[in-house]
Amino acid sequence: MITYDFKTYHTRSINAATPAERAAINQELKDLYAALPPDEQASFNQQLQTFLAQTVGRIKSDFESVRGKS
Repeated sequence: MITYDFKTYHTRSINAATPAERAAINQELKDLYAALPPDEQASFNQQLQTFLAQTVGRIKSDFESVRGKS
């Protein structure tokens, strides 16, 4: 099983200078996924879902802590 570094893609996307650059980064991920065999696509999806859940949870926590201080 390969471990995917979604944080790098996420950081690059956040720092993209243009919507076109962000779209190109998203396309890289789509191309990577399309090139994987089906069993590895399942692992990719699982790792991506885990990353997204953790990231959204962290953002929500940060937002709530900032909002609570206002």
